[in-house]
Amino acid sequence: MSKAASAKKPVAAAPPPGCTLDIKDPQVQRAAIRIQASYRGHRSRKELREKGPPRVLEPLKDVVLIEGSAAKLTCRISAFPDPFIRWSKDGKELRDGPKYRYVFEDPDVVALVVRDGELADLGQYSINVTNPFGQCSDSARILVEVPAKIQKGPGNTKVRKGTTVTLTAEIMGEPAPDVGWTKDGEDINEDDRVFFEIGSTTTTLTIRRATPEDSGKYEVYVENSLGMDQSFARVDVA
Repeated sequence: MSKAASAKKPVAAAPPPGCTLDIKDPQVQRAAIRIQASYRGHRSRKELREKGPPRVLEPLKDVVLIEGSAAKLTCRISAFPDPFIRWSKDGKELRDGPKYRYVFEDPDVVALVVRDGELADLGQYSINVTNPFGQCSDSARILVEVPAKIQKGPGNTKVRKGTTVTLTAEIMGEPAPDVGWTKDGEDINEDDRVFFEIGSTTTTLTIRRATPEDSGKYEVYVENSLGMDQSFARVDVA
């Protein structure tokens, strides 16, 4: 027959020497009073500092957004009670989601993160802060930089002698790119018959009264501080 082991109650270990407090000790009581007074003073200062309409402590600053990357607009505010934050772009409200992310970094720091940067993100961004005592707002711009590129190049063309040839390319870039055209590797010297135009999103080469000598390999190129691109097309005049 086996005997059941008797259960033993755990015995609390005695605290190490010097680690006990006597609440009746005058020094301990004075320290507790100082801690309580400090907390009440901090709480009173906090309530006095934050009560009232929201205020902008550090304004938004313009930022540069590189295509494909993210940008963050940051603003430091003071507001009590907690405010309602609304971000907008060019007057249109931005919803918190995959593209635009509302960020609250500290009790008084708010930010907007714009993801997957593209040229369409260029614009004026505003923050509006509201609580029961009032509201405040601030604005800044996001400047977008996009490498120069040709979105759609000109197509090969066959025309009859004496007709007009037009070669058009869709372009983009920010800063606005430099644009040029060449024929068989040589820069085109413009005149009344052969010339090109540059718009905000397209460039067009025009050849009036085409002759067989206008046949050849044409190139359009774009370039800015972030990159360059080019495209080719063949023109045959018969």
